[in-house]
Amino acid sequence: MNAGALSGITVLDLSRLLPGPWCTMMLADHGARVIAVEDPRYEIEGAFPDIVNRNKEHISLNLKSEEGRDIFMTLATQADVVVEGFRPGVTDRLGVGYEQVKAVKPDIVYCSISGYGQTGPNRDTPGHDVNYLSTAGALSLIGTQEGPPSIPGFQLADIAGGSQNAVSGILLALFHRERTGHGQHVDISITDGTLALMHLVLNLSQETGQAAKRADGLLSHRYAFYNTYETKDGKYLALGALEPKFWIAFCRLTGLTRYESLQFDDEKREEIIAAVSGLFKGKTLAEWVEALGDKDICWTPVKSLSEAMDSELFKSRKMVVESQNRHGNPIQTIGVPVKLSETPGSVRTAPFTFGKDTVRILTELGLSETNINALKEKKVIR
Repeated sequence: MNAGALSGITVLDLSRLLPGPWCTMMLADHGARVIAVEDPRYEIEGAFPDIVNRNKEHISLNLKSEEGRDIFMTLATQADVVVEGFRPGVTDRLGVGYEQVKAVKPDIVYCSISGYGQTGPNRDTPGHDVNYLSTAGALSLIGTQEGPPSIPGFQLADIAGGSQNAVSGILLALFHRERTGHGQHVDISITDGTLALMHLVLNLSQETGQAAKRADGLLSHRYAFYNTYETKDGKYLALGALEPKFWIAFCRLTGLTRYESLQFDDEKREEIIAAVSGLFKGKTLAEWVEALGDKDICWTPVKSLSEAMDSELFKSRKMVVESQNRHGNPIQTIGVPVKLSETPGSVRTAPFTFGKDTVRILTELGLSETNINALKEKKVIR
């Protein structure tokens, strides 16, 4: 199996929950050696989502102990990247912050992922996905006009705002280090990253002079051509006929030719939405699949996650792959979305069990069995 584009890169992961572990999963999928470092106290909490810890190693280490910090710093001298997801200042107090690691590893790439960033008035404010979405103006645009803002059923800010920007920042910093020999601190604010998703919304607002509103934008329910519709059997489909050629093709295919020149007509938009809604209500989703088939009009059934995972599309793209959970039971999991022709990423190992690699990693560092047992007695490791 190909080693991956990041083969030879070692990452120490101090993060927990989702944003940091998702980031390091992507690095591990592409060949980096990722060693997750976690305090033995957290074993009973189980606060790590199994599915994002594939391809990683795990060591239990009490960083509040002098011995734990010394071991971490030894590991850091051999690492290329450190990822942490604490509130700003926590790693400094633990003695494993950027400046402290930089002192023993000058070219380290040190990535901090936090809710509101390392600087600014909100740096110490706690939060979760819903808070980052709301602060960045994104939550106000999700949901129906009649109801309150709706919380998405997946972690949009954490991953799109935080994890993916962390991956990008780390790769940019590694590229810079490759050219200059210098490492740096990568400061990822999940809220910053969420605001950065709003470029098109801001541009449309500036060009039209109209503030963005929930379920009332060019690409959010205002017009019939970009909308969702219920079918006869209570299922849904999505229509995305944005370009006039797609809208015209849809109107001609469905017999709504009287509307083909009125795509953006504000006076007729509610009438057109009602007509299209009535049209789709006349057949089941299966009948629409048969009728619309592969017609060139940008339409799709609204699928559940299980339906998406079972689809030929994602199976053919190797986005649904066979793996194991940390107990060794077979499962289907999500594959690697970044496809590289020469150095493809892969799902190689199951998610770790807590502390499963502690003894092996400490042995690699030269510690004897006696030393390791002493660390267990002192609760530096599990």
